[in-house]
Formats: sequence, C-alpha cells, structure tokens
Amino acid sequence: MARSHYYLSIADLAKARGNDPRFSYSGAGPDDFATALQQALRDADLFNRWRAAQPDPDAVDGNLAETDPQAQVNAKVSDLHIDVELLTTLPMSVVRQRLNLLIGSAWQLRDMRSA
Repeated sequence: MARSHYYLSIADLAKARGNDPRFSYSGAGPDDFATALQQALRDADLFNRWRAAQPDPDAVDGNLAETDPQAQVNAKVSDLHIDVELLTTLPMSVVRQRLNLLIGSAWQLRDMRSA
C-alpha cells in the first residue's frame, strides 16, 4: 500500500472536540493529540466503540474500520495554531472519520503528498 503524508492545521486545539464526548479528544496539548490520533489510526478501538453506538452497527461502511499499525503522527505549536503531520497508508475517508470523531470539524487539510 502507498503511504501518504497528510499536513493538517488545527486553529484552536483547546476548543477542538468531537460532537460526542464518548469519542472526543480530551487532552491538553499537541503531544496528547498526536498520541490520541495515532492510536485511533493504529487500532480499531475508537472505530469499534463508535460503530457499536450507531443505531444499526451492521450498516456502517466496513471500509472505515481500516487501520494502519505503522501510522505516525506529529503535532506541534506553530504561531497560534497546531501543525499536524500524519504518515499513513489509510485513505482520506478513514483519516477524516477518525479526526471528526476526535475533534469535529476543527481541522483543515493543508496538503497531501505521496510518501
């Protein structure tokens, strides 16, 4: 599988939360967020908990369950926002789903390149 670099930006990490507190990020800084996102991409725990909470778990798109045990996430403060660099084999649909669970729409994709 091809690896991709995703470059993201989060304007205000302190306020970045998903819609459902059961799945939302609750850390305090960029390192906590990088750890939470990396874990969410490396294993299916967050996805499985979210799927189980759906009205019809069997109707959830199985492609969203993909994981990448080698996913790497780095996050750092840059000016007044957080820059996030993600290296993974996962498609954007999976990355988007996990980000939305963790921090809602508080993120912006700045760039994507082949690794």
